[in-house]
Amino acid sequence: MSWTLLVVAGVLEIAFAFGMKWSAGFSRFWPSVYAVATGLSSIVLLTLSLRALPVGTAYAVWTGIGAAGTATLGMLWLGEPASLARAGCIALILCGVVGLKLVSGPAA
Repeated sequence: MSWTLLVVAGVLEIAFAFGMKWSAGFSRFWPSVYAVATGLSSIVLLTLSLRALPVGTAYAVWTGIGAAGTATLGMLWLGEPASLARAGCIALILCGVVGLKLVSGPAA
């Protein structure tokens, strides 16, 4: 269950990043509300996952999901630069996230 909470927290971290982009520096009301809600939700779920997961592993996985997901969606939806090198770097982040999961053992 802790890993599920952590993955959802990571996805909400991606949503938070896009909310910040859409809020234009928190100058637009509803996108700002969205950014705050997704950011807080992400942190709450991360905190709940820490009941059973090591903090270093959980934090690295959380930020890895957020970074890789935000970079990927930025390339797909926002026209950010896409290259083989960027894709390779994102793949390395995801390999690290999966690796941390594999070596962390079971969690409650």
